[in-house]
Amino acid sequence: MNEFVNADPAELAKFSELAHRWWDPDSEFRPLHQINPLRLEWINQLSPLEGQKALDVGCGGGILSDSMARKGAEVTGIDLASKALRVARLHALEAQTPRVQYREISVEELAQESPGSFDTVTCMEMLEHVPDPQSVVTACAHLVKPGGWVFFSTINRNAKAFALAIVGAEYLLKMLPQGTHEYAKFIRPSELAGACRNAGLDVLQVRGMQYNPLTGRYWLSGDTSVNYMFAARRLST
Repeated sequence: MNEFVNADPAELAKFSELAHRWWDPDSEFRPLHQINPLRLEWINQLSPLEGQKALDVGCGGGILSDSMARKGAEVTGIDLASKALRVARLHALEAQTPRVQYREISVEELAQESPGSFDTVTCMEMLEHVPDPQSVVTACAHLVKPGGWVFFSTINRNAKAFALAIVGAEYLLKMLPQGTHEYAKFIRPSELAGACRNAGLDVLQVRGMQYNPLTGRYWLSGDTSVNYMFAARRLST
């Protein structure tokens, strides 16, 4: 076991309290259900999942893990929130999801245990919740095979992101519980790009994700001012 677990107990408790609501599409996790098809298709276009070994870091209740398995990948979902993992396992049993398993283990510990084991690694909506994002990025890079893909999603740190992701989403529209995000933990694309370079990852595509509260529609764009995603590959040398 690592001496340092890169997790905030308050963050784990926050999501554990909501664990039973992960698979309710009208719950606090509704935005994740709504954006999942968009990000799944983007991942699958760049790194076709059929027949791959995929790792979902910070999998929570398994929304992305489950959908990647249904695309034909052999998926491992990892998280440190015990209650969320129990929900993920229960859903996999009830939905008879093939080729998915869940483990309560940190990404750093798994990187020591199984380096270079996965064709695709995803880490979505997690980096803004951990004390040391660089540690997570480095561990993801160690876990993917040379030439394999690593996908990250997080939130930019600027006035617009504060207004939309915190004030708008949590307080005005009540799309998320108040306190879900801390502005100081948001990550600028330049900072994430630097973390990827330090870890030996080559960032090949950056996409923004936008939302229209009037229509309830999400779409991918080139606007990374609030929510954004990185697609990077591990350098083969």
